[in-house]
Parts: sequence; structure tokens; C-alpha cells
Amino acid sequence: MSEIVIENAIKRFGKFTAIDNVSLTVHEHEFVVLLGPSGCGKTTLLRAIAGLGMVDDGRITIGGRDVTYLAPRDRNISMVFQNYAIFPHMTVYDNIAFGLKMRRADKAHIQERVNHAAKLLHIENMLERYPSQMSGGQRQRIAVARAIAYESRIILMDEPLSNLDALLRLEMRAELKSLLKRLGATTIYVTHDQIEAMSMGDRIAVMQSGRILQIDVPTRVYDLPSNQFVGGFIGNPPMNFVHGQVQKSGSGYVVKIGEFTLTPTADIQSALPAYDGQAIYLGIRAEAMEVVTTPTPDTLPVTVDVVEPLGAQNLLTARVGSDIVKVSTAPDSPIRMGDQVWLRFPLAKIRWMNVDTGQAITADVAQVTA
Repeated sequence: MSEIVIENAIKRFGKFTAIDNVSLTVHEHEFVVLLGPSGCGKTTLLRAIAGLGMVDDGRITIGGRDVTYLAPRDRNISMVFQNYAIFPHMTVYDNIAFGLKMRRADKAHIQERVNHAAKLLHIENMLERYPSQMSGGQRQRIAVARAIAYESRIILMDEPLSNLDALLRLEMRAELKSLLKRLGATTIYVTHDQIEAMSMGDRIAVMQSGRILQIDVPTRVYDLPSNQFVGGFIGNPPMNFVHGQVQKSGSGYVVKIGEFTLTPTADIQSALPAYDGQAIYLGIRAEAMEVVTTPTPDTLPVTVDVVEPLGAQNLLTARVGSDIVKVSTAPDSPIRMGDQVWLRFPLAKIRWMNVDTGQAITADVAQVTA
């Protein structure tokens, strides 16, 4: 068993709380990404799981065994660091074999495991080289191979691709995901790169200020962020947030954006009485809005301030009242800077949010608090 369970973990550095009552379960063979900005606590949490920094309160179990205060060597884990942490005076072979040698494995077993891991990472012809003779990408492969050779049930990765150039990161991302899936290891992966998180993780745990704000599969975190921070952090460009005002209309409620009116779907109507007469956010992705060049009653007129050709798409910048919105269009779109266009907001793609707390407004919770 290699399930990881974190219960009410707290870690303080003086008066600063780096991990604030975090609970998380990572299932056996699952790939979970800890995602968030610098200083959010993701690396501190990973180090607590590894035993490199003990929590002040709470409990951590691996495979049902309490490891909260065990030394790293007693947890049967492998870790891959951002700076590779490989030994420059050792050959590639000896670097990969290091953990096994510390565990006093026999020579034949070490050779078998090193050769197997090197082959998986495509560095089997480089075992006699030294790290100084290898590129950054090849050094990263050494670090991953060492983790694999150790045969641990748990692999912890702390921003392992952040030192690579963009093209190599793209290549390594795909390779790493495929490799870890074949190995069946339970993996926790730390990154601040939301593209890495979206493309690699079975689930993403988005962190801020030492807390997990949302944990879910990538598509739900992207489409249904639990709050404004998650919506703004995930996605490039981030989710748009437009101010609207809730008003009673007949037996239901509408949201006014200036003179433009939207009628939220039936499943959200039950939450809106608590917001009658108040401002709320309309959260919507750039690619979710429809752009038309002739007005219709269900479209909002805007003037295009900027057009950014990005190859696969054109990104328009426009203003809706005091809010700036980003809208994605086809790369061959004839829309130019200064043009007037009309935006259609598909109701099913809108995420309504509380202006004061930033929390998503859901049908079963009328007033969500922080």
C-alpha cells in the first residue's frame, strides 16, 4: 500500500504559518500536483511528507503507517529536487546507484536496477560520464533515474523541470507522465506552472497562504474554480471577472451588466435571493465567449482595444464597464483594434462568484464565506 494521508497538518516558522491545517489524501498509484505561487506552502508540505521538515501538529501516514516523525530513510520514498541534487564527482552510474548502495543492496541487484532506470530515461549509453559532461536535461534524467532505481512506492518531485528551457520542458513533461504511469508509483509533484499541473496531474491541489483551496481533476479546477483566486491562477489568460448586479425579475433573478441583462440558469437561481440588489462576479474563460460582428438581443457591445496574434488564436482585449476582458478568437479572424464587436456569454460556461469573499456561488450554498 502506498496511499498518503495528511491530517490537519500545521507547520510554523516563528509566527509565520507555512502550512495551515492541511488535510489531503493521495490514493495509491495516483499523480497529485501541488500547485500555487511562491510562498504558498507547497514545498514545505512536500518536505513534511518526505521527513525533511517535521510538522508542528497533525499526522502523516503512508500505507497506513504513521510516519509523522520518522526520518526520511525510514519512509521508503524517493525525491527529485529542483536543483537535481546529483553528485558532480560521481559517474552517472554511481549517482543512480547511490540510494541502493546506502541501503546496502547487493551488487547484481544494483546493476540491474541502474540499467533498467537508465534505459527508461534514455541515458543507458551515458553511464560512465560525469554530470559536468551532460546537459541540463540529461542531468534531470539522472535525478529521475535515481528515484526510479530506488524502487520506492512513493516519488516526490519538487519543481523538477523548472531549470529546463521551454522546448525541453515540453518533451520531459510528456515523457515523465508516461513513465510514471507505467511505473504505477504514487506521485506528488510540486510546481508553480499551471500548464504542467493541468497536463500531468490526475488531480490538482491549488494552494494559497498555506491552505488547499481546491482539489479536483484538472478539467473541473479549470472549468469550475472554487473561488476567484483559483480561476485567476489557472489558465492563460486567466479567467475573466466582470461585475454584475443581481436584480429581482418576476419569479426569478437576473444579473445586469450596465443595460445588458443575463438570466442565470435554473440551478443557480435558488442561491441568488441572498444577493438581491448586490454586486456579484461573472467569471468566464476567454475561449468560452462567442464573438459576433452584428448585434443581437443576447449580446453585449464592446470596443476592441488590443489584438494579440498568438499563432493558434488571436487574443482580444476589451473593456466591459471598468473591467478588462480577454476574448479568444480564431487566428484568421478579421477583427482589428478599434472595431466594435458583440459578446455572447453562454450561461453554462459562467461561474458566478461572491465579490466580497471571492468564493463561487453554488446552488446549494446561498452565501459562501471565506
